[in-house]
Amino acid sequence: MDPWNPAQYERFRAERRQPFDDLLALVERRAGMRTVDLGCGTGDLTRDLHRALQAASTLGVDRSPRMLERATGLDEPGLTFVRQDIASLPAEARFDLVFSNAALQWLPDHPALLARLTRAVAEGGQLAFQVPASGLAARQIAADVALTEPFRSALGGWTRDVITALQPVEYAALLYQLGYRRQHVRLQIYPHVLADREQVFEWMKGTLLTAYEERLPADLRTAFLEAFRARLLDTLEDARPFFYAFPRILCWGARGE
Repeated sequence: MDPWNPAQYERFRAERRQPFDDLLALVERRAGMRTVDLGCGTGDLTRDLHRALQAASTLGVDRSPRMLERATGLDEPGLTFVRQDIASLPAEARFDLVFSNAALQWLPDHPALLARLTRAVAEGGQLAFQVPASGLAARQIAADVALTEPFRSALGGWTRDVITALQPVEYAALLYQLGYRRQHVRLQIYPHVLADREQVFEWMKGTLLTAYEERLPADLRTAFLEAFRARLLDTLEDARPFFYAFPRILCWGARGE
């Protein structure tokens, strides 16, 4: 089962768009760039990246066939998509820009991960990524629910790793150690005004909860979502509209300059 649902994910299309635009604004435009977008999803933003940079080539990488199915209709010269784990770029791959918007947070050990991605950045090339700096409480709630029955037995005790992003100062130091002498790292708060707290649950259905849906049998998925929803809403103020402040870390660096 591929749990990623393009329609659910894009319910908050506008809210997810602004961090992409802010990250793209950090990238230095150069002629004939070879670009890769890790965690490209439906490919719409990958196409916008390709157009904005007037890149010679842009490769969108994602592991979800349902998300990539939406990308198949984006027919532009130099734009291609591939289904692949975003952590395992080919050893010989070299790009002028390695770009990732809200995807690396699903992968552990960011020092080792960024070292691997840096091997794909050409000399003088750029690395740009954005990761949420929140969501720890929701991830813990999901893990706690997964450890209750009947979900524990169905999942064999599995829970999604409660991965947390590094601190901005840690990303800055890591980028320097990896050879990014010019860099920009910042924490930015994105204020989202949602209709009510239920929308936070809908947000999580499009991202965090997908791994649990993937592993649970069909007859337990709805029960798991409802159990998570009840616990999540208990932690949120019952306000209409609901103010959802979402902190994100934006990182950009250029190698060897």
